[in-house]
Formats: sequence, C-alpha cells, structure tokens
Amino acid sequence: MKAADLIGFLEREERAMRVEITRVRGSSPREEGAVMVASASAMVGTIGGGQLEYMALDEARKLLKLGQTSGFMDVPLGPEIGQCCGGRVEITLSEMDRVARAKLVADVEAQEAALPHVYVFGAGHVGRALADLFQHLPVRCLLVDSRSEELGLSQANVEKRLTALPEADVRGAPAGSAFIVLTHDHALDFLLTSEALARTDARWVGMIGSATKRVKFERFAHCECDGLSAAALHCPIGAGGSKDKRPEVIAAMVVADVLTALTSEPAAQLQEATQ
Repeated sequence: MKAADLIGFLEREERAMRVEITRVRGSSPREEGAVMVASASAMVGTIGGGQLEYMALDEARKLLKLGQTSGFMDVPLGPEIGQCCGGRVEITLSEMDRVARAKLVADVEAQEAALPHVYVFGAGHVGRALADLFQHLPVRCLLVDSRSEELGLSQANVEKRLTALPEADVRGAPAGSAFIVLTHDHALDFLLTSEALARTDARWVGMIGSATKRVKFERFAHCECDGLSAAALHCPIGAGGSKDKRPEVIAAMVVADVLTALTSEPAAQLQEATQ
C-alpha cells in the first residue's frame, strides 16, 4: 500500500482493523507480513485477493461490529474455500489505536523510502510510456531530461528532473538502481550508459537502439572508457521476440525486464549478465 493512501484512509476512518498474514505454510497468495487495513466500509492494502481476502475482510468487519479488538484465523487454501494454492495461512487481526496507526504509517513510509530507484533518461514517447507504467509499481521512478517541453508532456505521477547534466544523476544514484537510457542524442546515450555500467552496482542498465547501435557502443566503451565491458548492457531493449515498435509495447516489455532484475537475487543477476 502507498503511504498517501494509508494516511488518507486513517484520517477518514474512526475505527480500523489491521489484518496481517503472520504465518505461511506452503503456497499462499502473499508472504508473511503482508498487511491490509479494513474499516466497516472500506479497505486499503491487500493480502492477496480472492476468497482468502474476502474471508479476512468479512472477519475484520464482524469484529468491528461486535466491538471486539482482536481476532485470529487459520485458513487452509484448498478446495473448501475455492482456492488452489495448497498452503495454509494464519492471519492476525487487531484494531488499531493511535500508536498502532502511527507505527504503520511510519513503516510504510520507510518501505517507500527504501524502494529501488529507476532512472528513465529521455522524456520522449517511450520514456513517457515507461513513466506511465512505473508510477503504479513499487519503485521510485525518476524521469530525467534537458528539455522542459518534453517533461511537461508527461502526466505520470513520478519525479521529473530537468537538468543539463543528466550524468550527475547517474553518479548520484543509490546502489541497486536501474537505468534506462533513451534520450534524443546518441552521443548522450553512450555517455549515460557508460556511466551507469562503470558503477558496477546497477541492477539493470538498458539503452534503446538496434543491434548495430550496441556494436557501436561496445567499440566506444572499449576505446573511450578504458576497456569498459558492455556484458551487463541490455540493448536492444524491449525486444522479447516482438517486432512491435509502438512506445507502449516497448515500455511494457522493458518494465517486465526491469522488475525481474529488481526482484531477483543480485548474485544471480551478475552471473546472468556476465554469461
């Protein structure tokens, strides 16, 4: 859940029940620690949807109606409830007082602060399509460009940075960031991509372009960047076996690649990049 959504919910709802998955055995829709908050008529967050969430929501509202402040559920995820995960989950329900509300808000804000950064360099058609998708995902997306008119065309709820020195954003990015390079200038693409690869701690580096552009970049990196390796570079991006070059399609495939990298083990990512 997003901190802004949670804060708004808690401001509106006088009584609210925290619903948390506290134990998982086998397969389940969400992991231990997944939380949603329910009131008599609304909810925020999710513990996985489906029948499990419906049952938990019903139990939370029943407790609130009866004036009870806590509850517990032990639910097998099998045919008896119409789910086929095959596991079993335990759910703890507790009404939230002022202290509990403040703690949950602080926890969610801390989670948001720790989100991986995704830098989209270039606010053209593909860059804006990427921002449109990333705004809904658990990342901090930054759309970077030197052209104010292009940044102004983006309606996505992401951070927008107008700068004449985008390479400074690459250098100042936190470890584990992802970099997507698709500016209006091939020379700038090469500069930003080489800066991102030189960090060695990026989780994903991609540059828009053809196989020919990749070969040219590899020569540039070798000759102009002290033999910098391009083994970890994704270029072309958004291929996925498709020849569809519509910005929205390219963006969807790139987002899938980036999220796969951000949610995989770093060691596995490094091994894959160097194979």
